[in-house]
Amino acid sequence: MNFRFGISVSKVERVCAGRVFSAVAGIARPHDPTGSRAGARSAQALLTLALFTAVSLLLSSTAPVRAWESPQTFDNIASTRAWQAHRQLLERSPFRNLHWEVLGPSLQGGRIGAIAVPAPGSSTIYAGPGAGNVWKSPDNGLTWTPIFEHESAFAIGDIAVAPSDPNIVWVGTGEVQPRFDGPSFPGTGVFKSVNGGQSWQAMGLSDTQHIGRVAIHPRNPNLVYVAAMGHFWSRNAERGVFRSRDGGKTWQKVLYISDQTGAIDVEMDPANPEALYASAWQMPGGPESGIYRSTDGGAAWKKLTQGLPAGPLGRSHIAIAPTNPRIVYTFLDNAAPMQGEGGRQTVGGEVYRSDDRGDTWRKANTDDLYPVFTTFGWKFCDIQVSPDNENEVYILGNRAYRSADGGKTYQRVGEVIRRVHDTEGTALHLDQHALWIDPANPNRLLLGNDGGIFQSWDRGRTWLHLNNLPIGQFSTVAFDGKDPHTIFAGSQDNGGLYASSTYRPDDAHAANDGWRHLWLDQWTGGDAYTVLPDPADPRMAYFEQQNGAIQRMNLAAGNPSVPGPAVERLAPRAPAGESAWRFAFYTPFIVSQFNPRVLYAGGSVIVKSNNRGANWRAISPDLGEPAGRERDLVHYGAVTTLSESPLMQGLLYAGMEGGDIFVTRDDGKAWKNVSGGLPRKWVSRVIASQYDLGTVYASLTGFRSDDTTAYLYRSTDFGATWTPIAHNLPAEAINVIREDPHRALVLYVGTDAGVYVSHDQGTTWQSLCADLPTTPVEDLAIHPRADQIVMATHGRSLFLLDARPVQALTPEIAAKSLHLFEPRTVALQFEVPLEVNPKPPGRADIFFRLANAQPVRITIADAAGNTVRTLKVDGSAGVNQATWNLRAESGPPVSAGTYRIEIAAGTMQESTTLVVKPAGLN
Repeated sequence: MNFRFGISVSKVERVCAGRVFSAVAGIARPHDPTGSRAGARSAQALLTLALFTAVSLLLSSTAPVRAWESPQTFDNIASTRAWQAHRQLLERSPFRNLHWEVLGPSLQGGRIGAIAVPAPGSSTIYAGPGAGNVWKSPDNGLTWTPIFEHESAFAIGDIAVAPSDPNIVWVGTGEVQPRFDGPSFPGTGVFKSVNGGQSWQAMGLSDTQHIGRVAIHPRNPNLVYVAAMGHFWSRNAERGVFRSRDGGKTWQKVLYISDQTGAIDVEMDPANPEALYASAWQMPGGPESGIYRSTDGGAAWKKLTQGLPAGPLGRSHIAIAPTNPRIVYTFLDNAAPMQGEGGRQTVGGEVYRSDDRGDTWRKANTDDLYPVFTTFGWKFCDIQVSPDNENEVYILGNRAYRSADGGKTYQRVGEVIRRVHDTEGTALHLDQHALWIDPANPNRLLLGNDGGIFQSWDRGRTWLHLNNLPIGQFSTVAFDGKDPHTIFAGSQDNGGLYASSTYRPDDAHAANDGWRHLWLDQWTGGDAYTVLPDPADPRMAYFEQQNGAIQRMNLAAGNPSVPGPAVERLAPRAPAGESAWRFAFYTPFIVSQFNPRVLYAGGSVIVKSNNRGANWRAISPDLGEPAGRERDLVHYGAVTTLSESPLMQGLLYAGMEGGDIFVTRDDGKAWKNVSGGLPRKWVSRVIASQYDLGTVYASLTGFRSDDTTAYLYRSTDFGATWTPIAHNLPAEAINVIREDPHRALVLYVGTDAGVYVSHDQGTTWQSLCADLPTTPVEDLAIHPRADQIVMATHGRSLFLLDARPVQALTPEIAAKSLHLFEPRTVALQFEVPLEVNPKPPGRADIFFRLANAQPVRITIADAAGNTVRTLKVDGSAGVNQATWNLRAESGPPVSAGTYRIEIAAGTMQESTTLVVKPAGLN
């Protein structure tokens, strides 16, 4: 039985156990044997009275909310099974021993959502990118090692180190920004390390999905609290504040508001660990949001209201003054409606202060804090108090601010920047998410934002940008026709970048990052989702910002700043007098394969330009569904993916947010909806086949309904009918599908957790993850001449894999006991090592396949038959990769020439030749 307050009888009974309502409701429930209307009305009256009493108690600032869940693990069986399937495919894959090369870039940085330091004054730093695993530095950020790479989660909400034992590290997984325009990746609970991150154990709470905070008792490392937000797009009960008394073996849900309201923050009083504060958040803003306090270690909670705004409230965070724990601050998003200048719709950011541990509050800020994050309160709200001054407060929004007068007035922190790697950027990157202040030296700050991690030693006046982490959130990857080719990639909030395909960060430890920005905005960032080189003009490249803002950049101009003289704006706009064309946050556009002057872009309509974007015209009617609210499945009602057939000019496909797929065979004169039989999910990719005119592939994702099912289909009749081909893929949302450029039956897909390959057009799939970290793969590009797979990830920048052994694994080769694949021609990197620290001479990868694991001997001989190097390898069943560093047995680099490679495994032998070119040749 539910009333208009939205609180069910069963829920009120749980949270108000032992109160009047439970007893009275028990009277109202039994069937009235007389059947009299008076008896029914009496029972109903009692029930109604009891419900209103319970609601009053529940909403009252004096009514405690008690823990009601018995200890358990709160695990999600579905996500556990998906990860098990992922691991099984990896372990059984013939490609499990291949190696993905890290390409970078790192100079652009990426979103940092969590920072932890094990002890005051320590030079060890743990950094948690929003979707880039966990990294550890032993030397104040000079070097980094990924330490959380191969777990079931990659998105990081929080990192905490036990104050009583620096070896105990906790990671709460799942991004804590409920983005409305794209995926905000869920996690799989909490993880714990007892050896400083060398190994990890999953500790439950896997169905909480998004964890905002982990708090550990200062003296008892087994007493841990977790603030969990729960599912972003659907209701679930695994949210709120959880407590473990046994180091994570079991958990008790100690604060639970409802199945649509979670907790984003939980803080522990440094003077009294039994006193806790929690921020409840009904996303994106609602009446159930608020600040709660417990004085008995979480057994009972009281909602704090006196002096706080009535709301509705959005996200909020809490900070306790270390020097005076009676003083508590909260930075909150006041979502109460307000009509202001410049289209202001809500009150926005406010700071409140309590001087009596939360009993009463007063608004602290006299400055208007609306500009700190305007309408983006769901993204920010972190607040910190200086360890040595109860009146020094930092708040984070688009920029970082500092108050020296107890939260009344604010000044932006300094923006003088130095960088580990040089970039064209000048300002402090926008969008601040995490701040750590050193208790041993409050002048030392660590700041995490969308551009990475920054360190200050003067309270934020100047910063060192530690931009040596390859944690870019890339959306697309492409290449040009040069030899060697150039790789182009577009990132979330860190511009577009490009580099030679020959650049490897591991080969240039002392050098600067080999990547360069295609463009940057004045805040050292900016989105660049699709980046494409102009195939007819190597000086030019296209990139795109939000909502259809397509632009062309002159790379030869040498100035990547936007706006600037090297940039030409090409955004499609409807003619005057017509309804506006609606473009999504990520707008797909393509350069025609038949004419490089022709561009296509997709919004609510499909538009075409015949003159490189100078003019546009619609070639379709409005194909989109009506635009919805921010959290609706269909937000913009626009195109999400476009594909042009390489076999027939004018054959185009478009996929939509709501699940529709349209096709035209006459360059837009007529469009047909061909989505019949497909699920109503967001279309992540449509690809027209390069081998068969009627064949088209489609992938869809259910991220807006918390659905991780792998949706993948093939049509051989232009979309009239569809056949599912996901088959044995694990339950991981699919972001991209590609055909191999040489073999029609070979397909690749990138998912939210890795990459897979099929050699039979989707009937069966094998893992191609190999040593790839757990990471969402957003795009794949397979170079037809270089036979390289380049991968764009959301959180770990770019990777490259030699595609030749993958392409070449035919059934005939798979039937052999030993096979040596033809090696790629390589070039020396230099001929005479004149440098003090010479670059390595290069390397040659030798691929071979074994039916059974056994030792292997590889002999490399020169043209005269002299053995120059012998390699001994413990071969595994499947495809193996051995590396020769182009050095002789005695150490010096070999000369250019032709070498014979011979492999022996037991009595089996095979041989081939390898060409080594002089330095400077490719």
